[in-house]
Amino acid sequence: MARVPRQHSGKQPHPVDELLPLPKLTLYGFQHILAFYAAAVIVPVLLGNALGLSREELVYLINADLLTCGIATIIQALGVWKVGAKLPLVQGVTFTAVSPMVAIGIGAGGGTAGLLVVYGAVITAGIATFLFAPFFGKLVRYFPPVVVGTILTIIGITLIPVGLQNAAGGAHLMGDPSYGSGKNLAYALGTLLLVLAVVRVGKPFLSSLAVLIGLVAGTAVAWLLGDAHFGAVADADWFGVSTPFHYGTPEFELLPVVAMVVVMLITMIETTGDVYAIGEIIRKKVDSDTVTRALRADGVATVLGGVLNSFPYVAFAENIGLVRMSRVMSRFVVVAAGVFMIVLGLLPKAGSLVAAVPHPVLGGAAIAMFGLVAAVGIQILGKVDLREERNALVLAVSLGAAFLPTTVTPFFDRMPDDLRAVLDSGITLGALTAIALNLFFNAFTRRKAMEIDWDDYEDGGAAAPPPTSMRATAH
Repeated sequence: MARVPRQHSGKQPHPVDELLPLPKLTLYGFQHILAFYAAAVIVPVLLGNALGLSREELVYLINADLLTCGIATIIQALGVWKVGAKLPLVQGVTFTAVSPMVAIGIGAGGGTAGLLVVYGAVITAGIATFLFAPFFGKLVRYFPPVVVGTILTIIGITLIPVGLQNAAGGAHLMGDPSYGSGKNLAYALGTLLLVLAVVRVGKPFLSSLAVLIGLVAGTAVAWLLGDAHFGAVADADWFGVSTPFHYGTPEFELLPVVAMVVVMLITMIETTGDVYAIGEIIRKKVDSDTVTRALRADGVATVLGGVLNSFPYVAFAENIGLVRMSRVMSRFVVVAAGVFMIVLGLLPKAGSLVAAVPHPVLGGAAIAMFGLVAAVGIQILGKVDLREERNALVLAVSLGAAFLPTTVTPFFDRMPDDLRAVLDSGITLGALTAIALNLFFNAFTRRKAMEIDWDDYEDGGAAAPPPTSMRATAH
């Protein structure tokens, strides 16, 4: 089983490349699906509802999304030519693109006509991402631990409220008396406590399945109490295929294309942070070539999204938390998850079954997983000298910027639509702030910045490296 070793010899294949037995691949891969599903389908649901699509069209978008997610995940984890990081990274539709796509679609008249303009912008942005990836990969020298740690901490603390909303019953219930009810919180707390208990007392194999056990058990209890419903499974079709350009030929308009290219530049920052996070977790060296291959996979997946009636793709931070919790490192587990996604995309009944997991149950598990993403960021920040005021200011101001979109929403309501589409995201605003402040304080001066010594991870095992293992390089 590919678990984080205490010591990894450079002469042996890294556990990330270990091919596990089929039963374990199946269990671990399905666990990724359960952790991933709700976040995977929320973007087509939000966009479809905003554009006024019919129920049939909305179901088609969800199936197309799952199919493309599976293909994109296999490309990222397995690697094809110089595309794919060959790391246990799951690909999913980026939340950063939701607001811009809604604005583009409504501006084009809504409905399927709006989708055609969205897809034209998505395809163009995917091509731009693929072409720009090598240049962006060379910029990793401007991502020292203070930037990477800050971005990952922001991603984690931004995702935690999503888990809490699910624990309360789901964002769709806001304003409803059942939102935040004692029953919903009991489901969430019970699932979380079960996950923690399995990790605490279970044997290594069992503890690595803690999230899966919590989700299945929580759903079973909810079903026994009449709060989990499987009626949609009977109504769903057995088989459905997403055909290229299902809604017609994409339309390419300048301003939507520019807006989507900007969105993809922002998601490249997010993917870079995710690549470093997974490298930190599995103790595998991350360099500019790794980042370039990961970004190329984002570009290819995004082009596929536009062709197969889906949307822009990015490495999913949610599943990074699951890798940290389960300590299962094999990228082939993620490949198996990609195969499951393709099956779900082709079998609407199977997708409906997974979708039956109640929101509070999912939220209970998500709280731990999303918190672990933030914990990885904090772990990286532990290598930074925060007694130095410039480093401390990079972290402090970036955290403040990340909370701005969710705490002072009227400020963004008054912005021009194009600017709002870019900045109305805590992850985006916080990441851009961290990068800009690091450039201002460190990169364009003669000051030295600390970088992660990946050789220590390759040779020194799972223990966190001491401060002396950091090397200083002049930017």
